[in-house]
Amino acid sequence: MNDTVSTESHPDDLIVIAGAGGFIAGHLTKYFRDKGHTRIRAVDKRPVPEWYQPVPGVECLSLDLSVPQNCERACEGAVEVYNLAADMGGMGFIEHFRVECMRSILITVHMLEAAYQAGARRYFFSSSACAYNTQLQLDPDSRALKESDAYPAMAERGYGWEKLYSEMFCQEYWAERGMKTFIARFHAVYGPFGTWDGGREKVPAAFCRKVIEAKDLGTGRIEIWGDGSRQRTFMYVDDCVRGIDRITHCDDLIATPINLGSAEPVTVDGLATLVEEIADVKLQRDYIEGPLGVGGRDSDNTMIKRVLGWEPSIPLREGMEKTYAWIEQQYVDRKAGKRTVS
Repeated sequence: MNDTVSTESHPDDLIVIAGAGGFIAGHLTKYFRDKGHTRIRAVDKRPVPEWYQPVPGVECLSLDLSVPQNCERACEGAVEVYNLAADMGGMGFIEHFRVECMRSILITVHMLEAAYQAGARRYFFSSSACAYNTQLQLDPDSRALKESDAYPAMAERGYGWEKLYSEMFCQEYWAERGMKTFIARFHAVYGPFGTWDGGREKVPAAFCRKVIEAKDLGTGRIEIWGDGSRQRTFMYVDDCVRGIDRITHCDDLIATPINLGSAEPVTVDGLATLVEEIADVKLQRDYIEGPLGVGGRDSDNTMIKRVLGWEPSIPLREGMEKTYAWIEQQYVDRKAGKRTVS
């Protein structure tokens, strides 16, 4: 690292991870367990048997964290709290279910207060690049977004505004109450043990599933929302959890939103081509109407490289190969009647 103030957590500190039945928080739970942490409390509103990635040796609680009393229970004795709990999904979900997305503010409000009352020393909040001003993202070739581009505020309706408001809550808990809060704006995270079917999946998982289906059913075709020209950066989940750890233990980043994303841009068509190459198939593309999101969104990693001396670096092809293989196995298992992540 550079000249940053960094404080490692102790292996016996109680870590609370909210949303641990889901994708990123499930990986984060495993990451801290593998790192040697012995006291981890994982919380999600799903019944534990339905969690994407249950981790052995971890205390697992099924609690709805939009309820204040459940947040108090979750945060009892916590030294560090990682709040990744939210009602969200890919663009198809967040454009059609804005009320559900905005209701996640209840989790933010109650978890912050519960963590503060419990005496937690560090609190991490998972924000999103959807908090950025949409007027700066109209063109696929729009410049990469730096942290200051969230203001003047014009976030994505629903999900984006909830994230921006939650960021402000975290900042005020530091300014007024002295609880160290940390905020990362995720840029499109993907990888195994995530949603790949059912309407909440994001583009990388959706393309993997569609290509696998096309090969299995012999259709020779794939549907793509829009004209394929929109551009994004996609971060593999292993980079994401490493970044969460680094950010949360850097005191130079207290109450300071920071980008956490890949700087490797790709168009929707380019991502589809990559998945076809991994699958060793060439498909006819049917461009249809559907939720599109902004025209272009890239992560400006100047700040994270300056402060942490690090940035997400796992190549898109490498991450997509692992993701495709996992989803392909899920697809095969489902056909065989086995229980799968959905």
